[in-house]
Amino acid sequence: MKVDLGSSRKARIDMLPLIDIVFLLLVFFIYAMLSMAVHHALPVALPISTTAPLDKQVNLSITIDVDGNVFVDEQPVALSVLADTLRLKSAGTSAPGVLLFADKDITYQTLYTVIDQIKIAGIERLSLESEREP
Repeated sequence: MKVDLGSSRKARIDMLPLIDIVFLLLVFFIYAMLSMAVHHALPVALPISTTAPLDKQVNLSITIDVDGNVFVDEQPVALSVLADTLRLKSAGTSAPGVLLFADKDITYQTLYTVIDQIKIAGIERLSLESEREP
């Protein structure tokens, strides 16, 4: 094998594959960030609304499942201690808020009992969650 060390040809670095990889990583991370929905709720069948706004300043989530069980940030809570639990979890927050995920098949009375407990806890910002109409 003959090696020519006296060659004046310089090494060339091809940048196109590097640029392709960088753009691929950029697209991956943008897609990953857009697909993330951060909320601590259990899956329930939400009612449908055509004008459902998104409230991003809320810090607690309450879920009421089809059986009427209440969960605060995915932890089961008895209805009798819901107000106290909310007071403890929202302590130190200037304007605490609640995302309320209620199954569409619960009774109206169950929904208002939970809303009353939220008001007793001193939380004024309440957002009833729903799904957008397809």
